This record gives sequence, structure tokens and C-alpha cells, in this order.
Amino acid sequence: MSSQSAATLRSRYVQQAASDLEANRRRQEELAKKLELLKQEEALLSDILNLAERYEGFADAALLPEQKRDEPVVAKAKGRGRVGAPARRPASGKSKAASAGSKAKDGAKDKPRGPLLGDLLLQLLAGHEEPRLAKELRDELLEKHPSRNPTPQVVRNTLEAMVAKGRVQRRKQQRSVMYTVAQSGDAD
Repeated sequence: MSSQSAATLRSRYVQQAASDLEANRRRQEELAKKLELLKQEEALLSDILNLAERYEGFADAALLPEQKRDEPVVAKAKGRGRVGAPARRPASGKSKAASAGSKAKDGAKDKPRGPLLGDLLLQLLAGHEEPRLAKELRDELLEKHPSRNPTPQVVRNTLEAMVAKGRVQRRKQQRSVMYTVAQSGDAD
């Protein structure tokens, strides 16, 4: 082997090693970003789990903290200072959501409260013998109650909550989910 071919071979190895190192660094950065997102998701899910455990013993829904009307059920996670760091609570012991909810309640005292979204959806379902799509129920709700304007996700979440309580039955037909009022014997 000549010195020229050895130098060429060596330069190829050096280039390949540099290329491999660069690809490895890029992959490490991607994985670090994914890990950071997963840690944020974990923190959010543990907060949700803590809230669920905290209010698990309440049988009376009136004792649970209230949610603003037409507000999405799950709020997006906000960035935290450190990845994986627990959320800081205000000194009063109330979470930001709880204190915002109490402000919303204070403003809501001026307005007369209408029926709950779940009750309206249950009335609409009771008016039909056949199963209904969430979209159909939302469209009918907007038609009969123009002052109410829940998002499609809020309607689905409300229906799923009623399924969990046994007030509504869910049926899947291919890729569609249909809802009907639960029969009195099915709610037990």
C-alpha cells in the first residue's frame, strides 16, 4: 500500500467519523428535546392525577370546584421553570386555576345561571330514539339554545363524563361514536 492511498483512506475515515459524530450530536439534541417534553407531560399528568385523587371522595358534585361555562375540560400545560420541577403553588394554598375560578364565580353572580350543559345534552338525547353523534347534538344545541356555544370538544367531554356516570350510553359504529340516554336499569 502506498503512502498516498493510506493518506486517502485515513482522510475518508476521518470524514466518516466526523459525519457520524455530527449525526450523533443531532440525534442527542432531538432526544433531549423529546425527553424535556415527556417530563413536562409527566408533570402535567401527575398534577391531574393529584387533583383526581383529591376530589375522588366527593360524591356530591356541588362540593367540587366549578368550571367556567364552555371552558375546555383540559387546559394546555404551561411551561415550567425547570424541567420536571413541581409546580409552585401560591402562598394561600389555592392553585392559580382555583383562584381564577373564584374570580369567575364572582363575576357570574351577576348573571342568572342557566341549565348545565350536561342537562341540556341529556334533554336533547331524550328527544331522540336513535343514537346521535356528538356533532349532531352540538348542532341541535346551537339551534335550540343560541346563547350557548360550546366547542365540539366540550360537548364530547361532557358526553363522555355522562357515560362515565352511567347517564348516557356510548356505541361505536365503525369510526363514529354514537350516544343515547342510558336506560334506568343500565345506570346501576
